[in-house]
Amino acid sequence: MSNGVEFLGKDGTFVSEVRSPTVRRRELGALLRKLRTENGFTVEQAADRLLFSMSKLSRMETGHGIATPRDIRDLCDLYGVTDEAEREHMMKLAAEGKQQAWWQSYDLPYSTYVGLEAEATAISDFQSSVVPGLLQTADYARAGHEGAMPRLSPDEIERRIEAKLTRQAILTQQSSPPPCFMTVLDEAVLHRMVGGPVVMRSQLERLIETAQLPNVTIQVIPFTLGAHPGVESNFNILKMPASTPGVVFVEGLVGSIYLERPEELKRYQQIFERLQNIALSPKDTTKLIAKVRGRSTVVKSHFS
Repeated sequence: MSNGVEFLGKDGTFVSEVRSPTVRRRELGALLRKLRTENGFTVEQAADRLLFSMSKLSRMETGHGIATPRDIRDLCDLYGVTDEAEREHMMKLAAEGKQQAWWQSYDLPYSTYVGLEAEATAISDFQSSVVPGLLQTADYARAGHEGAMPRLSPDEIERRIEAKLTRQAILTQQSSPPPCFMTVLDEAVLHRMVGGPVVMRSQLERLIETAQLPNVTIQVIPFTLGAHPGVESNFNILKMPASTPGVVFVEGLVGSIYLERPEELKRYQQIFERLQNIALSPKDTTKLIAKVRGRSTVVKSHFS
């Protein structure tokens, strides 16, 4: 069984994807950080002993830097790792962390997120304004890009859409278990006419269709509920394989941040569970989406 997913390549054939280099680097980084703290070294002390810069070691420990075989050898020697199997495992993680994944060719500004998403075992997504990327139709995504600032070129917009549609393959992948995807949407998402009535109707149909997948749960917080804990936020919680720390991805107008401390993960998980508890049930959510879709048909007829 493959450790990655199968996706439709640019030539129209299905390609087996390599294990996410982003996740491999994070897994290695977590191991290195654990070994350093167990041996009583600060980052400064360990870097000084190995003639590294502190930033180099910090980047390796956070999964943002590339570790060479020599780096791994020297770190293992410093931390007293003598077990050959353990050293070989770390060497393998370092090698896989340098591989090229499909999304890297798109030069996406959120490539780190895509690399984490690719191997997440569960994704908890809250959106107060738009449909989550994993559930968007091509036309909906295109309308979103066309309304964004700065405005991308038509070619770049199509590249972004192609990458987004490729990402969506993880929800139905066969090569390994698909992640459990749970999303809570503010009702505003259903009413915002992104791309116009025709595009919006197709998007609402996609939500109803995708909600039938056994690994997908969609819930909506109705307008009638008023204020709620996520009313001014959008965030994703990624649960990773056991050896890799989870992460919260918070997206905003001025940029995106990754939160990884246990207390941050716990806080966002509590908020997400609260949002799930106050939202409509998945069954009632589907009914509401169908109702809004029916209204979009009326709007379409009015303009036709």
